[in-house]
Amino acid sequence: MAAAKPVMVQAGDREVRVSSPDRVIYEATDTTGEVTKLMVAEYFASVEDGLMRALRDRPTALERWTSGVREGMKLATGPMDKNADAFYQKRVPKGAPDYLEAVEITFPSGRTAEEICPTEIAVPVWCAHMGTLTFHPWPVRRSDVDHPDELRIDLDPQPGTTFADAVRVAGVAHQLFDEMGMTSYAKTSGNRGIHIYVRIEPRWEFADVRHAAIAFGRELEKRDDGVTTAWWKEERGERIFVDFNQNTRDRTIASAYSLRPIAGAPVSTPVTWDELADLDSPKALNLFTVPERLASDGDPWATIDDVHNSLEVLLALWDEHPVELNYPPDHPKMPGEPPRVQPSKKVESHWDAEGNRVEG
Repeated sequence: MAAAKPVMVQAGDREVRVSSPDRVIYEATDTTGEVTKLMVAEYFASVEDGLMRALRDRPTALERWTSGVREGMKLATGPMDKNADAFYQKRVPKGAPDYLEAVEITFPSGRTAEEICPTEIAVPVWCAHMGTLTFHPWPVRRSDVDHPDELRIDLDPQPGTTFADAVRVAGVAHQLFDEMGMTSYAKTSGNRGIHIYVRIEPRWEFADVRHAAIAFGRELEKRDDGVTTAWWKEERGERIFVDFNQNTRDRTIASAYSLRPIAGAPVSTPVTWDELADLDSPKALNLFTVPERLASDGDPWATIDDVHNSLEVLLALWDEHPVELNYPPDHPKMPGEPPRVQPSKKVESHWDAEGNRVEG
């Protein structure tokens, strides 16, 4: 059968060419219909207001599922995953249109790259043409790529916990932010987790923002014994993990209004705090329902840029207990960082006081 001809999709003031428009990206489920590549492109165009609020002027990595999403497919997370079905695109792809803009970012290794920096809705729609489902924006703007303007609290349910547990902890986090005089916004992750965002003044470096996230996580642990900041999975137990390392340079979270590579085409969806408290499951927030919701009710994050909060209260808490936690394994070893070895495998005599390996 001959492949369907490319289709032009209206994206703001531009028409964007989408090839293989009838390619099935998500298969039908018991509750959702089949989703084609054209439908993905049209979805991004339809949620322009919310999606561009999340992406505009931010260096953004692309999560590309060029063959669609099927059970058992794998996302490449490193050079060893050469046969994976999907991958992250951290540099501007070849053949990008002339209206696509980029900005130079620096990885923890010191290497640099020109990364996509969306400035109009035609860019995400073109990315859909390239097989993108999920956008991973940095917490910075292109005017200052070394000073984040977002604090991101990723509430990650561990085995034995549920979405309801994440909702409970998110409510505690909301109350804590309110007590600190900080305005916070919530969204579903598109799976079982919840993400909380706080716009901040772009005055601090990545390390400071990460320390603020650790301090916040430790305060949450004091208020809810179902919360943990333990980096090693074997120490987390059946608790909600506050992934503080999502605030590390080059670590990103799926943006608001991104699709997730899960059956049913779920969307990482902004919600009001009242909505979240009553939300039993995020599954109904998907490609088929979110555009109408945005069109009728507006974006719950419409005011997120109105206030940029100070991190001083959280950094003061960090200074009271400045005990460093592990960085991601692909990040250079940092001062004061604990040994990068699972606690159950650690032999004390093999490590010095600074957490460096001692060769026997």
